[in-house]
Amino acid sequence: MFTLRHVLPIMQQIQHAIRQMIMISQQEMEGLLKDCYSKTVKPKEFLSKQEQISNEIFFICKGITRSTIVDQSGVEHTIHFSLENQFVADYSSFMLKTPALNSIEAIEETEVIVMPRSAIEWGYAHLQQGDRMGRLIAEYYFIYFDNRLKNQYVFTPVQRYENISRVFPNIHNRVPQHMIASYLGISPVHLSRLKKLI
Repeated sequence: MFTLRHVLPIMQQIQHAIRQMIMISQQEMEGLLKDCYSKTVKPKEFLSKQEQISNEIFFICKGITRSTIVDQSGVEHTIHFSLENQFVADYSSFMLKTPALNSIEAIEETEVIVMPRSAIEWGYAHLQQGDRMGRLIAEYYFIYFDNRLKNQYVFTPVQRYENISRVFPNIHNRVPQHMIASYLGISPVHLSRLKKLI
């Protein structure tokens, strides 16, 4: 049986993140994490894929991922990066049980805690502050994507480039430039020109 006394060091990271969001007892933590497990994903491997229903939420212990969408012309667009101590999933697919519109791919070797649907449903049903935890994660992503959408129209490409390091610390040393360009909505050539201006 899973107990916190025999927990792997990697599981302590997700426990710390959860305790920063909500008050949770040892018994509740054990119940929440009993179906969860760790997984290591190599660069260019996928945690989840477009057109598949997302039945898991991932907590990143080490590494970085990117979320991508492929448009109707077959062009891939980077819409989000996720770093250590963040939860990531195609949340619309997870909540609605519909095929995902985006894929989640590891950029570096990435260690995650996999939270299957059973763990999330147990949390909502049994944690005293389960709803609060879900709300805080949802609010984080709502604010992030709301700001990202507005920034596409309010800020210039130079300003968006300068802001990316604030949103994703050390991103320029961890992610290929063509992925950063895709995230900013510009070509790699345009990105090279911007860097010369800054």
